[in-house]
Amino acid sequence: MLKKETKNTEQHKEFASLLNDTTAQTIENRIVKGMVLEVRPTEVLVDIGAKGEGTLSANEFADITAVKPGDEVDVLVLQSEADDGMPSISKRAADEKIKWEAVFRRYQEGSIVKGTVTKKVRGGLTINVDGVEAFLPGSQIDVNPVHNPDDYVGKEFDFKLIKLVPERHNIILSRREYLEEQLAEKRHQLLETLQPGERRMGRVKNITDFGVFVDLDGIDGLLHITDLSWGRVKHPSDVVQPDQELEVIILDVDRERERISLGLKQAQANPWDTIEAKYPVNARLRGKVVNLVPYGAFVELEPGIEGLVHVSEFSWTRHISRASDMLKIGDEVDVVVLSVNKEDQKIALGIRQTEENPWDSVAERYPVGTRVKGKIRNFTSYGAFLQLEDGIDGMIHVSDMSWTRKVVHPTEMLQKGQELEAVVLEVDAANKRISLGLKQAQEDPWVTISSRYQVGQKIKGKVSRLASFGAFVDLGNGVDGLVHISQISEDHVERVRDALKVGQEVEARIVRIEREERRIGLSLRLNDTDDANFTMPDEYKGADALKAGQNIVGLASAFDEAFASGGEEWKPEADAAEAAGEQASAEETK
Repeated sequence: MLKKETKNTEQHKEFASLLNDTTAQTIENRIVKGMVLEVRPTEVLVDIGAKGEGTLSANEFADITAVKPGDEVDVLVLQSEADDGMPSISKRAADEKIKWEAVFRRYQEGSIVKGTVTKKVRGGLTINVDGVEAFLPGSQIDVNPVHNPDDYVGKEFDFKLIKLVPERHNIILSRREYLEEQLAEKRHQLLETLQPGERRMGRVKNITDFGVFVDLDGIDGLLHITDLSWGRVKHPSDVVQPDQELEVIILDVDRERERISLGLKQAQANPWDTIEAKYPVNARLRGKVVNLVPYGAFVELEPGIEGLVHVSEFSWTRHISRASDMLKIGDEVDVVVLSVNKEDQKIALGIRQTEENPWDSVAERYPVGTRVKGKIRNFTSYGAFLQLEDGIDGMIHVSDMSWTRKVVHPTEMLQKGQELEAVVLEVDAANKRISLGLKQAQEDPWVTISSRYQVGQKIKGKVSRLASFGAFVDLGNGVDGLVHISQISEDHVERVRDALKVGQEVEARIVRIEREERRIGLSLRLNDTDDANFTMPDEYKGADALKAGQNIVGLASAFDEAFASGGEEWKPEADAAEAAGEQASAEETK
């Protein structure tokens, strides 16, 4: 009997020991309730029930002096039995675990949490959320780039919980996503309330080349460059500055695309509404050149009002090719209003109208017949321009350059910059034209031609040009004579250049003088006889026949044929181009 009782007692102890071991294993890493048994200077003895007693370091309590025996405290069992045989426990670890478990129960991914920024760490900020630490990446601090994260330390914000890992006690937050969602909601609500035509206050958020983005308390609107001012705007930064507060007009709201068009000039009166009364035609004004284009200059009369001065309205006398040749941006100029187009918002201005038109009195200053002096300024194919005064030119036509020569191009007689005297032939002020004559300022050599030359006279000269029908001989004093091909030699001459050369000195007899036609006919065939014994043959007189080879023709007819045969009409110094061609051909023949 005694033996049996002893056996039962041993079995009971063995079961109790097994039960205690199992209990000890199940409470490890769990939070249990403990009771303070004794408060010592550096530690506190805590009874955790049947599991035994453990000690807590005094620094695990916020105020050790407030702890007294009998107080209840939550502890985390780290080990059910340490090396000293007592359980290892921690109040701080229990408090931390309780906080984390509360956070895990309260929040999930996507939740909005409130937290305080505690410190800056590598890659972001640490946030205190309900007593536990969460991480805020630097890219998630704000919707705009953050240059100094330290500015956020100590401040409380709302965040979106974007990642939660309970096993690792890891919480990642985003303030940026939270703000973006708030802004999106705010934009949606604002879009629903905005109406075209209403006025709103906004802040300049961004300036581009084409316009300005204005923040309307959460939603951006575009203020296009054309809606900044009634006047010309080169760049939006000339009108507004970053962060400037503006009162704008809602022009259009596109709710589907979330786009808002704004206007600044529409908040002010349109100066073009009263433009005709303010700037009547012929009004003289002063303005500033604000833009130059090849065809003219834009002059600002007041902010928002500009007029165009076309290059043709710059000067009465000068031909202006480009506006920049006369003006530069920023110049202040006097102008006269020429026309106003309110519908198209255009004002035509003139600068020359502020001065007297010199062409109005040109007929008084240069009456017909007046001798004038000037300098050759320019050439055209048909004449030369002689500058009479600044901006006033007269034109000398090639037909009025010489009494004796047919001038094909003015450069045959004149040079640019040459000073000379001419006579006013005609004044056309309406068309701004003055016709001048150069030959009229000189004596006409043909007036005295009969006193210097007679038919039958032997005369020397130099071949000046060659033509297919004959050669021109310079007799001096600007007078040329023509040797018809039939009068070059007794022998038949096929080509003029075979018998004569330009520059060759010849001696000939005058066989015909036509004063009114300004023509002299010469013959080389009759220069062999000396003057004392010379008698004009009958065949050279009037309409008598002239024997040329086997053909009998009238001398007058022969010269007429030379003067106007085959379209080669001749007058003194006729057709320089043709003569040059003949000369070139002669050189090639050589």
